[in-house]
Amino acid sequence: MTTAGPNPAPSGASPGSAAPPAAESAEGTLKAFGYDQELKRSLSLADLVIYGLVFMVPIAPFTIFGVVFNGSKGMVALTYVIGLVAMLFTALSYREMSRAFPIAGSVYAYAGRGINDKVGFLAGWAILLDYLLVPTLLYVMSAAALNSLLPAVPQWAWVIVFVLVNTVINFLGIESTARLNRLFLFAELVVLALFVGFGLAAVAQGKNGAHFSFDPLLKPGLLTPGLIFGALSIAVLSFLGFDGISTLSEEVRDTGRKIVGRATVVALCLVAVLFVVQTWVAALLVPGTTEFAGDDATNSAFYDIAQIAGGHWLKVTVAVAAALATGIANSLVAQAATSRLLFSMARDRKLPAFLAHIHPTRKTPERAILFVAVISLVLGLFFTGQIDVLSSLVNFGALFSFLLLHVAVFVHFKLRNRSTRWGLHILAPAIGFVIIGSVLWNADSRAKIGGICWLVLGALVLLFYRRSGRGTDLKLED
Repeated sequence: MTTAGPNPAPSGASPGSAAPPAAESAEGTLKAFGYDQELKRSLSLADLVIYGLVFMVPIAPFTIFGVVFNGSKGMVALTYVIGLVAMLFTALSYREMSRAFPIAGSVYAYAGRGINDKVGFLAGWAILLDYLLVPTLLYVMSAAALNSLLPAVPQWAWVIVFVLVNTVINFLGIESTARLNRLFLFAELVVLALFVGFGLAAVAQGKNGAHFSFDPLLKPGLLTPGLIFGALSIAVLSFLGFDGISTLSEEVRDTGRKIVGRATVVALCLVAVLFVVQTWVAALLVPGTTEFAGDDATNSAFYDIAQIAGGHWLKVTVAVAAALATGIANSLVAQAATSRLLFSMARDRKLPAFLAHIHPTRKTPERAILFVAVISLVLGLFFTGQIDVLSSLVNFGALFSFLLLHVAVFVHFKLRNRSTRWGLHILAPAIGFVIIGSVLWNADSRAKIGGICWLVLGALVLLFYRRSGRGTDLKLED
């Protein structure tokens, strides 16, 4: 195995400076940034798109339909259209930075090299809050869903099973993860097709008074600026996960300069179409409804609608699919993304060096994978049944790091390299910054308090590095 730390930067390069010119090979490109090729390059564009789709969960509206429906007064499909438009600006920023810096680490690497190493550390530290807690949240949500179907099995038991299954799969290598992603995506799309098919048939038959209309997309009399902003806040959070594609930059078959960015945008658009179709059909089956009353009715809204569409069997099928998609499929890719972020930060000596270890045969960051598993298991057992507390903390890190990503695009392309592409390098990141900033500003108070405490801790770690003489420079000598 090669050394975990980066090699000296090429002559004339400075830490955080502009990206080096494209190399003839993937390995050459990575060496130009000061790293050795350690992870296995085997992923295609299709693999990355599937990975992103699984991360965002094509059937995610199943679990939160009632909440989104209430917040949008029935215009739930419009909510996801607004979310797509909003998140496209962030996806474009990811695309531009992934082309400039085709290395693992996601926003940590982009902010670190696009702005400076200290901002990069804070960006990486911020999104760690999201990445470390996301698998835990997914396990707890799935355990709660399956417990409602099989009450004899305690929730903590489901958490243990999910952690073990996903850890073994990720240990086997990124190709195993990619193969399972295809299987999970196929299963989710089959269930989704069943719901849409039976749902459209139910609408055509007029079940529950249903009829075809564009009300789920637009009800002019109810549309207000406040409702649009509220829908925007909900929708933006529904799309979190597409950013995980960038953590696999060093595992694509070529340099990743174009594939990663292209996959990010494609996956975001595809999942948005699926979100809009399924929520439009579901909303048609509850005509005249603008709110589900009570927590039970809100949480089970989609499953109850599935029963209207196809009967009890479809309700159970949809509920089980949602639980497994979250507990295994989504958690699997979340664990993979988190381990790559830990690997990247440890490789730069921002985190303990043992996390940068790569298995000599499977070419996976095995210790980082195991670390994520242990954290998820401990937190999952501790927070079992406390979905609300976890969800309030998860989103802060991602949103804060997105802000730094947009700043990095402007600094790297416009200020440092004098880009004349105003649309992509000035206007898009500016709009993205405003959208994400507004959502973050209006986030749950617990999320802001917990997130700020996490950032303060990160600042103290950064100060410790500087005071101990270790520094945070991305260019470290072996």
